[in-house]
Formats: sequence, structure tokens, C-alpha cells
Amino acid sequence: MSAIPPDHPGVGELLAVLAYGEISAFYRLADDARMARTLEGKVALAAMASAEMRHFEVLESALVARGFDVYEAMDPFVRPLDDYHASTHPATWLEALVKAHVGDGLAADFYREIAHRLPAEVAEIVEEVLATTGHSEFVVHEVRAAVSASTRDKDRLMLWGRRLLGEAITQAQLVMSRRDALTDLVLGAAGDLNGLAELVGGMQAKHGERMATLGLV
Repeated sequence: MSAIPPDHPGVGELLAVLAYGEISAFYRLADDARMARTLEGKVALAAMASAEMRHFEVLESALVARGFDVYEAMDPFVRPLDDYHASTHPATWLEALVKAHVGDGLAADFYREIAHRLPAEVAEIVEEVLATTGHSEFVVHEVRAAVSASTRDKDRLMLWGRRLLGEAITQAQLVMSRRDALTDLVLGAAGDLNGLAELVGGMQAKHGERMATLGLV
């Protein structure tokens, strides 16, 4: 049983940061689809964007049910998440695919690990909105084919993956430093600072696994 109560003030902040993450992902993926080289690529990213919108609606309902104004709750997270996306704006179709697969996976890994220590009703919501958007097979095939054909593309995308990791950790630290309730929730879920360090280490390990799956090792 979780030691964190369902009415912990950090729960609303967690749902809010996830909600803004989902709605910003929707717009980003829809925009990135314009770089697709094929109709299949456009449809794949459009499907991903659609899934992100459905996830946002789940979080919106959860926030409203808890008495939050959705837009007020999300507002503190707009700037740091927008800054992350601005600093990691893909310049090419391949960069967009790697960000969709690897970059978005970083946040999902972190929140999924936190969810295991949260009250059941909160954990279920987090797990639902972090469910796969069904794009992995397309992205892996597209990126692996490209990097197998071009050492130059491979080298660039390996650097891009490392940049995504660094920027994601930096922005997560920034958000945590500004939101006391969310920080308390995360530390409570992790157990202590050592537990939090283990979570971050786990994120880095899974990041490496995703990069390897894409052929970027």
C-alpha cells in the first residue's frame, strides 16, 4: 500500500504536468508530421498525436474530478516544457522520429516508475496516459534503415539522442526546483534522494536500450 495519500497536493501537480506534456506533444507531433517523407509517415505521426489528445482528455477529467481548473493547474509547467521542446526542436524527419521514440520515452519511464509508489487510483491514471501510442515499430524500422545506409546520419542521431537525454534531465530538475508539492510527492515515491538517483539512473539505462533498438550505438 502506498504511504502517499490520494489527496497529497503533489498529485494535482503531477496530473497537471502530465496533462500539459500530452497536449504539447499533440501539437508537436502534428507539426512534425509535415516533415514526413511518405504518406505512411504522416499517418503514423498523426495517429500518435491522436493518442496524445486522448491521454490529455483522461488527465483533464481526473483534474476536474479533483476540483482543479485544468488551465490554471497546467500554467506553471508551460514555460519549462515549452523551453524543453524549443531547445530540442527537430531539424529533420529522422530527428523528429528519434525524439518521438526516445525523448518522449524518457519522461514516460520516470513517471511510470513513480506511479508504482502512488495511490492505486492515481497510479492507474498515470499508467493509462503513458500507454504506448503504437508507433514503435514504424519508428524503429525507419530509423534503423536510415542509419544502416548512412554513417553520417547515425553519428548525428547519436549526438541528438544524447542531447535529448541531457535536456530532459535539466528541465525535470528545473520543474522540481520550482514546485515544492511535486518535489515532495516524487521524493516520497522514490523513498529518498538515493532512491531518486536510482530512478534517474534507470531512466538513463532505458534511454540506452531505446537508442540501441534504433541502431544508435
